[in-house]
Amino acid sequence: MTGLTEESLRVQLDRLSELALVRRSDEDPNMLHAIGPGMAMKLIVAHQEARLAAERKRTEDVRLAAEKLVAEFAEPVVGNVGSTEQVYGIDEIRDRIRLLCHDVRSDVMSFAPAGAQSMANMDAAKPQDAELLARGVKMRTLYLDSLRNSQQTVAYATWLTSLGGEVRTIATLPVRLLIVDRTTAVLPMDGEASAAGALFLRGSGILAALCELFDSVWERATPLGSGRDKERDERDLTATESQYLRLLSLGHTDEAIAKRLGVSPRTARRTAAELMERLDARSRFQAGAEAARRGWITPADAAPARS
Repeated sequence: MTGLTEESLRVQLDRLSELALVRRSDEDPNMLHAIGPGMAMKLIVAHQEARLAAERKRTEDVRLAAEKLVAEFAEPVVGNVGSTEQVYGIDEIRDRIRLLCHDVRSDVMSFAPAGAQSMANMDAAKPQDAELLARGVKMRTLYLDSLRNSQQTVAYATWLTSLGGEVRTIATLPVRLLIVDRTTAVLPMDGEASAAGALFLRGSGILAALCELFDSVWERATPLGSGRDKERDERDLTATESQYLRLLSLGHTDEAIAKRLGVSPRTARRTAAELMERLDARSRFQAGAEAARRGWITPADAAPARS
């Protein structure tokens, strides 16, 4: 006997499976097979080496992309190519966005991936939003589905729609994004710290791609108040549950999944528990295997786990 509780044992088995120290038995799929010490050591070393190599490659890719971007746009280039400007500091970023909104002529499109919005941010945005909508500017805003769990944010979004704005929600969003008149886009320089710096893109080829991205996500999103947010697909999964399983198959922790879905870690853990119960699984590892067996996760969803 291990002396561990059932819950602790499941956690340890999940950790061992992540390290490839146990695998499902070929003879009995309901049993786990332990890897021998010699092979286990080789697998651990290989796993760490692969992680380091992947991290070095990601770092090098980011460095090269950053150098290319700086080289191309160190000075604004006007013409068919467009221009890119780097702006630092939350105050400066907000001032530039206010100027953009002051000059907007036709439409504003935005991704808001942070989930529930703070009262301070919503109160600060109301006068500007009201002024834009009064001028006939078309406003389309995409929030995370988790917005529906925040009464204050729902009230704000409902207020927007009452003035003519359009609001939809979706399980996950790729990045914070603002597009004005389809000619200027604002993106964070660091997805994890959007207030640190922002890129203002104007008239470049990438802008067409960003507009296409927004339109594509908008078409797949659920209009606020439609009641479609609780609809289930042919697998009897909501959009949030489907995204949770996809992120789980990619090796993300509950904390990382919570951040992507804009919910609390507690809510993410509750979703995991509910899905494990439906899958009759005792661990995250078993849940992933059973979801794949049932076709709830396709091979295209699965990928090596990231740290």
